[in-house]
Amino acid sequence: MRRWRVVALSIIFTVTLIYYLQHKPNAWNYSYSSINGFSKPIPNDGKIHWKKLPERYPVSSMIPLPTGMPKKIPAVQAARPNETPKMKEERLKKRDAIKESFMHSWEGYKKNGWLRDEVAPLSGKWKDTFGGWAATLVDSLDTLWIMGLKEEFEVAVRAIEEIDFTTTEEKDVNVFETTIRYMGGFLAAYDISGAKYPALLAKAVEVGELVMCCFDTPNRMPITRWDWKKYGEGNSQRAPQRTLVSELGSLSLEFTRLSQLTGDPKYYDAIQRIADEFDKSQNSTRLPGMWPVSVDASVPSFKDDNLFTLGGMSDSLYEYFPKQYLILGGVLDQPKKLYEDFIKVAKAHMFFKIYNPKNEDLLVSGDLRMNGEDISLIPRGQHLTCFTGGMVGLASRIFKRPDDLAIAEALTAGCVWAYDSNPNGIAPEIYTVLPCPKNHDCKWSEDIYYEALSNMFPFQNGVTEAVEHRNERMKTLVPERKLVPGLMNVDDRRYILRPEAIESVFMMWRITGHPEWQDAAWRMFQAVERVSRTDIAAAAIADITVPKDQVRDQQVDSMESFWLAETLKYFYLCFDEWDSVSLDEYVLNTEAHPLKRPTR
Repeated sequence: MRRWRVVALSIIFTVTLIYYLQHKPNAWNYSYSSINGFSKPIPNDGKIHWKKLPERYPVSSMIPLPTGMPKKIPAVQAARPNETPKMKEERLKKRDAIKESFMHSWEGYKKNGWLRDEVAPLSGKWKDTFGGWAATLVDSLDTLWIMGLKEEFEVAVRAIEEIDFTTTEEKDVNVFETTIRYMGGFLAAYDISGAKYPALLAKAVEVGELVMCCFDTPNRMPITRWDWKKYGEGNSQRAPQRTLVSELGSLSLEFTRLSQLTGDPKYYDAIQRIADEFDKSQNSTRLPGMWPVSVDASVPSFKDDNLFTLGGMSDSLYEYFPKQYLILGGVLDQPKKLYEDFIKVAKAHMFFKIYNPKNEDLLVSGDLRMNGEDISLIPRGQHLTCFTGGMVGLASRIFKRPDDLAIAEALTAGCVWAYDSNPNGIAPEIYTVLPCPKNHDCKWSEDIYYEALSNMFPFQNGVTEAVEHRNERMKTLVPERKLVPGLMNVDDRRYILRPEAIESVFMMWRITGHPEWQDAAWRMFQAVERVSRTDIAAAAIADITVPKDQVRDQQVDSMESFWLAETLKYFYLCFDEWDSVSLDEYVLNTEAHPLKRPTR
């Protein structure tokens, strides 16, 4: 009987496989010539639909994926920390609390925003913010798997068949967001689930075919905000004269992984041409070693803008250098060179110590403005910049830069300080701090702090203020402006459920195994949960600096998909098993989607 069961199961599997391959030819069998747009017919629904057109500027010679045995890259994760049964019990309680928070928001999305981009956590309405392609669903796929929610995962996988990437109500497709959220989400779900759900890879190819059309320009640089209807009308295309450097330079992980999984080199070719342009221009910008916020992709030229940052509009460009090295198994040296040539500039000019009342060793990554050859530091921290500690820590391991680990920890500690110092335990979006003089004493002094504040908020222009009067005025100004000692100004008071700070805390926990990072993660989670939870899901906060008893009145009817894709995933992984999504097996894209690293 058992033999007949095996035979019967084999026949069923074979028939199912043949049917699937006949009806979904692009799902398992990918070669350069086999993919030609979508296999599904265009629906007759009265909407305008995208279809792939013959290329005006075809590539004559593809840049192939690098070949060779993956290098032996140093381990990223520390040895598993020792843990008593009591410690394990406490850890799992915390992990389960984070999982419950995820499920609360996920159920709110399922009930109120299913197959839409976002659920509105106060009104219960839905929003389409990224093409109307179910951003929260796709962004959450790998988190569902990681948290052991297999039934929910399979429901979501079945639902992706309803997503139609041939049409959108948006005028322009944001190629960066579409790549990191949708392509990255499908690829990671495919990888993390052991390649058992081929529909996920098929959907990643659908997204890949869509966004590849924006590369059909004279210099093969992409149109990062792509007018898909103009393309469909047959208009010629040209890369934009003004684009954000992060949107141009942050496609490499996803396109590389798509080429690795499909065997189609065109995706890797597309992003390697961009990488080569960054390589050629690295030492000819206004701040040699780094690239400005705004660039001209039509040339391309990186010489016009004079603002440099690791924060918003630039961040993931730099984040992807060590990660691209990992996804290629270390066989291409270019990403390492790009990282090492930029980080020495950032260490020399961008990272700075800050005054703080406890005299902790804290670093912040600021912004730089070039005036000729003069470098002006803008001493502001951004929540978006808080990924930097994790990036530097990762690179310290894989590129054998052990001295940089202390820098990574100080950068991460600077972001944790911004959380802990706030009355609500959460850092605001953008804030100005007080830099210590380079190579000078950084001991906290209330007098130094008040003097700096009075320069920022002068009494009367041209009037000399007595020290006693200044100090009394500052004692009033600090609570009026909702500051805390060490903070000079709050430039943007929002908290929008961002993940970057907990991302670096997670990286430090896995890289060092030091328990203070787990402790910080739990404080941060409790603070976020307390202020953001609604009856439906979780809400952003308009002003995180108000008193505790008023903060819930600041809730905003918005929950971006990265809350489930990144923020809660990183919190969860701080308390999950040590080898769950091991950093020695996966590399996480900028939306926290884990892509499988090549093995030796």
